[in-house]
Amino acid sequence: MADTADQTKAEKKADQKKADQRKADQRKSDRRRRKVRLLPPPAWWPLPAAAVLGLAAGGAYGVLKAPEYAATSYVVAVPNETTEPATALGFAQAYARIATSSSTLAYAQPRAGISAGRLRAQVRAETSPESPMIAITGMSKSATEAADIANAVADALSLSSNQAAKNTGVQLLLFNQAVAPSEPASPSAAISGAVGLCAGGLLGGLWLLTRPAGRTRRPEEQPVSGRVVEEYASLPAQGDHTETKEKESVR
Repeated sequence: MADTADQTKAEKKADQKKADQRKADQRKSDRRRRKVRLLPPPAWWPLPAAAVLGLAAGGAYGVLKAPEYAATSYVVAVPNETTEPATALGFAQAYARIATSSSTLAYAQPRAGISAGRLRAQVRAETSPESPMIAITGMSKSATEAADIANAVADALSLSSNQAAKNTGVQLLLFNQAVAPSEPASPSAAISGAVGLCAGGLLGGLWLLTRPAGRTRRPEEQPVSGRVVEEYASLPAQGDHTETKEKESVR
């Protein structure tokens, strides 16, 4: 009987040790779980996020957008024998302004093969204040159509201006015809992505500069210098400490 009782006590002690060990292991695991916390993202996370979004948007725009071609035709203002070169330069500036007028586009529309509204939106004329040359550029999603637009407007401008050459003393001559370009004038996907990256980074930086202030720190999160100042402020003044000692001595 004594052996059985001793064995029972030994088993109880063993079970108690196992239970204590389980509790200790549970406490350790709980402590580890409390220690393991997800670190908050850095304060500057919007900057790379916005840059990546801008890169993706710019690259997608460059890939999905249809390429646009540009072809340029040149006409030059030539003075006659009795006209000064400066007069030709002034007329070149004037003819560049009327290159996209309704009357000029009406002449060019049959040869260009598109409507007058589209023709007005797909052509532009430029000139230099130092040269009597006019650059007429046609733009289209088709390289051949872009060249046809530029040549049609250049021919129409030369025809309409030369009708008044006897009175103005200046006539327009075709200097160089436009040819179908081999490469599009619109930016590639790489350039669009780079522009989107820069724009996204700029927006992210502006957001960091203008964002509202963060939450107030908890006491345990305050820096050491702040806690030292608070503790020093909570200490009694020198006079208060002297008065307290006098009161204790009176007692």
